[in-house]
Amino acid sequence: MNTIRVDVVSAEESIYSGEAKFVSLPGELGELGIYPRHTPLISRIKPGSVRIQGVDGKEEFIFVAGGILEVQPDCVTVLSDTAIRGKDLDEQKALEARKEAEEALRGAKTQIDQARAQSELAVLAAQVSALRRFRSGR
Repeated sequence: MNTIRVDVVSAEESIYSGEAKFVSLPGELGELGIYPRHTPLISRIKPGSVRIQGVDGKEEFIFVAGGILEVQPDCVTVLSDTAIRGKDLDEQKALEARKEAEEALRGAKTQIDQARAQSELAVLAAQVSALRRFRSGR
C-alpha cells in the first residue's frame, strides 16, 4: 500500500503523527490535495481544516490557524502556531471569541489594532466554519 508520513505540529505539541493515504488542507491560493510521492513543495497555509485520510480509511480532522506546509515525496509536515483536533474544538468558545474580536474591531483606534482584530476575526470565522464542516461529516 502506498502511504505518506504526516506530522501536524503546533507551538505546544505534536497534534498528529502517522501514515496516511491522502491529506487535504487550505493553501494560500486554494485547497491542496497531497498523495504519496507528491512533488516537493513548501507553502504557507490559511486558517482552516487539515483532513487526513488514514490507512484504515478513517478521516482525521485538525483545525490550523495558518502556518507552513512542507511536502516531500514520502512526508508531509504542517507547522502551525495553533492546531486543534476536531474533536477538541468548542463552538461556544469560538463564537464568544468571535464576538470579542468583532467588538475589538469596532473599538480599534489605530490601523495596527484594526489589522490585529481583523486577523483574529478571520481565524475565528475559519474555526467556526471548520467545526461545522467537521460536525456535518464532510
